[in-house]
Amino acid sequence: MSDHRHPPVLDMTPEGEFREKPRPSGLDRFLVRAGGIAVLVTVVAAGLLLAAVALFFAALLLPVAIGAALFATVMIWWRRRRLRRMGIEPQGLRVFVVRR
Repeated sequence: MSDHRHPPVLDMTPEGEFREKPRPSGLDRFLVRAGGIAVLVTVVAAGLLLAAVALFFAALLLPVAIGAALFATVMIWWRRRRLRRMGIEPQGLRVFVVRR
């Protein structure tokens, strides 16, 4: 059995570059398109993952924020109750900062 196919002709410049670019085959075009779609799917999935992680951490912080608000409400109620017991009618809410 002898191989009757002709060997490929490499038409190159003296610098070692090809004179003509090789034509992409159908498989090459398909792989480029599939690769582009894969990159797009990866970016969308990464965005959804980032949103899910942010939502998860927000859900973890929500009970902390509710607890802090509840604690602040109880503390304000307790201080106003103490002031009333001492005979002082509490005014509106006053905010002050203690510097040391």
